Amino acid sequence: MSDVVQYPVNGSCQCGAVTYQLHAAPKAVMACHCRECQKLSTSAFSITAIVDEADLTFNGPLSHWSRVAASGNVNGAAFCPACGNRLYHYSPAQPGIIKLKPSNLDDTRMINPTRHVWVSEKQDWVQIPEGVEVFEYQP
Repeated sequence: MSDVVQYPVNGSCQCGAVTYQLHAAPKAVMACHCRECQKLSTSAFSITAIVDEADLTFNGPLSHWSRVAASGNVNGAAFCPACGNRLYHYSPAQPGIIKLKPSNLDDTRMINPTRHVWVSEKQDWVQIPEGVEVFEYQP
């Protein structure tokens, strides 16, 4: 496999009822260590790729859920209604921007976080690599 990611990249939920294509490289990839993302990922952090909505094509049914963050911002989520796999987040205050959960892409080589946010809530055992941007809270 070449080191260069070829777009579009296919992705899908766990059961395959929702498929999608990412047509361009993410604008940024970050790891979020907040408690809500720990719950979401059932792990120490969640990976998010910031992409333009126009760079994604989804096929299949999506369900939506939202919560109000501590900041007062609405944090929406889209997921497969069959398997429950979270596919992306969005904020009504940022139209056109999708916060893709990229681990369900077929080619995940572009998932290399260069920014770690909410490190004030990270698990003590997590080691953050040298040379990445680090934010105590949401930048």
